[in-house]
Amino acid sequence: MTSSDLLLYCMAKRGAEQSVHSDWKATQIKVADVLFAMVKDVEERPAVSLKTSPELAELLRQQHKDVRPSRHLNKAHWSTVYLDGTLPNSQIYYLVDASYQLAVDLLPEALRQQMYS
Repeated sequence: MTSSDLLLYCMAKRGAEQSVHSDWKATQIKVADVLFAMVKDVEERPAVSLKTSPELAELLRQQHKDVRPSRHLNKAHWSTVYLDGTLPNSQIYYLVDASYQLAVDLLPEALRQQMYS
């Protein structure tokens, strides 16, 4: 998977907005100002940082060498996934979906209803 493929998938999410975090040289994808994905190169490899439960983050890191704690984000919840590694694309897309849903769940109820009406 390429960074472009992943960005297209993220931006297809309802309410997704893209911005650049210049200090980290990363593309941030947010829904209503809540981050759900950060795409950047890590060690010259395409990667994405995604939010999960702490339990899932730990399990993924134990099972996949291409999943690591995210450098600039809360390491209990955020993992960096290499896009050119051993994790199947379907699992990366699942993790994007889950991260997006966690972000949406943090939004006020009125905003969620507005987004989906």
